[in-house]
Amino acid sequence: MKVDPVTLEVVRGALTYIAEEMGIALRNSAYSPNIKERMDHSCAIFDPKRRLVAQAEHIPVHLGSMSYAVKMGLEHFREALGDGDMILFNDPYYSGTHLPDMTLIAPVYHEGELVAYVANKAHHSDVGGKTPGSLAGDATELFQEGIIIPPVKFVKAGEIDGELAELILSNVRTPKITMGDLRAQIAANNLGARRILELVEKYGVKRLHSAMEAVMDYSERRMRAEIGRMPEGSYEAEDYLEDTGVSDEPVKIKVKITIKGTNITFDYTGTDPQVEGPVNAPLGVTISGIYFTLICVTDPTIPINDGCYRPVSVIVPEGCLLNPRRPAPVAGGNVETSQRNVDVLLRAFAKIVPERVCAAGQGTMNNISVGGIDPETGKPWTFYETIAGGYGARLGMDGVDGIHVHMTNTMNTPIETIESYYPIRFLRYCLRRDSGGPGKWRGGCGIERSWMLLAPSATLSILAERSKIPPWGLFGGKPGAPGEYLLIKSSGETIRLRSKCTVRMERGDILVIRTPGGGGYGNPLERDPKLVLRDVLDGLVSLDSARRDYGVVIDPETMELDLEATRKLRENLSASERQMEGL
Repeated sequence: MKVDPVTLEVVRGALTYIAEEMGIALRNSAYSPNIKERMDHSCAIFDPKRRLVAQAEHIPVHLGSMSYAVKMGLEHFREALGDGDMILFNDPYYSGTHLPDMTLIAPVYHEGELVAYVANKAHHSDVGGKTPGSLAGDATELFQEGIIIPPVKFVKAGEIDGELAELILSNVRTPKITMGDLRAQIAANNLGARRILELVEKYGVKRLHSAMEAVMDYSERRMRAEIGRMPEGSYEAEDYLEDTGVSDEPVKIKVKITIKGTNITFDYTGTDPQVEGPVNAPLGVTISGIYFTLICVTDPTIPINDGCYRPVSVIVPEGCLLNPRRPAPVAGGNVETSQRNVDVLLRAFAKIVPERVCAAGQGTMNNISVGGIDPETGKPWTFYETIAGGYGARLGMDGVDGIHVHMTNTMNTPIETIESYYPIRFLRYCLRRDSGGPGKWRGGCGIERSWMLLAPSATLSILAERSKIPPWGLFGGKPGAPGEYLLIKSSGETIRLRSKCTVRMERGDILVIRTPGGGGYGNPLERDPKLVLRDVLDGLVSLDSARRDYGVVIDPETMELDLEATRKLRENLSASERQMEGL
């Protein structure tokens, strides 16, 4: 059935907003600050053939892997799914991310006919495992990371399976919060199903399905047009994870992007084998990085659905870091390796469409998990958050300061919320001076965030990256500052923590987190001195950095530019750079 353009656009917009409204319902109904405040959840809609039709602007690593999760989850669930049923699972080798992400899928029926599927994925603050928060930086097998749930019918004809719920809740540290968040996921799917049936009542099943097909075809045409404008050829890039959490050896990710006509292939042959630590990335995570980066470097206004990805071929050798074999641990693959995959892809695309690519962002989510036993109630408590950093600079634009980059799109958790829920007192929260990579366009600055533990004791886990290998700059831009993680004991002793570790904290201990900055873009000596002065006045760049990195001289007393001294200094620095290049 042919659908007129006006109806097509109305249906497209309606489907997209249904996914958005599902996310609003999930957020508003959730119990955990991780979902209610950070909005660590994602929603999408699929047609009866399990193809992505529409998604909300939620978490890229969730959304890019959602198609994989829906396909694999429904394929491995061998029972019939009826009206009012929903399947739940978090097994990374089916869901495509990691154990804290629980995926919930519901079919939508109209008069006995399957119309669509609605699905959501939410990060639960604890799913069991060896450490509170279920993100141990030293896990060596999947079983240490939490309860593993295969695709199971969690909701049957509108009712939660009580036995399954009891089994799950018996394996997590905060069962009340977990159950609240699961009910929020159910509510989101119920709302999505109701809204789709409203579209069916208005347009009919055949017209709705025709519109879905037409939107996917439209996205395919636009994506092929974008790829067709890229120069044909093969382009390679590589980057490294700084360690595995178990070993200090760096791990290589290598990609070759081949463009031929309107098709594009991503080949990861040459990437290091899977490792013992938790930084292996399930195939769904790898695919999500490809999809995200491709949208970024083409046209973000293309409606995102199955059609966008029809021109894409992916080669990821089984058993490598980006396609591990069970039971490899994968908790960090979702949050850390996904970021490095994007860095590698952007590095390759910088050779293809340099004007559309940014320098490296902070390249980590800075995962902080902490928990213990509440001395008043005797019950466990668990807190989890990710912390923003610097975004890489781009052609004509500075990077963004203090923001989540690339594969995460979560919000800031307000200090007031954390302090009201948990035995934590914040001491400092600010942008980190001199952390943005110098460049003609400066990289975004990272964040410094510190808090004191008020409970008698707790277990702290850090799962992060870019503390040894800084975020790279582009086209003469300098790297951003690497991250730092410090534990200041109540005795005054300062301990430098690894970027992947699990340690014990005692009352009065202080955790200091300094997140990486983004890389710079272009030669710093070409930056407008007035912009350097502005950054100094804003506390983002020091006087020393202004002189050393940008060749800008500012009078420390009057805080005014000395343009003549700046001109001479830049000439000298440029001459020194040319001399070094000659050597």
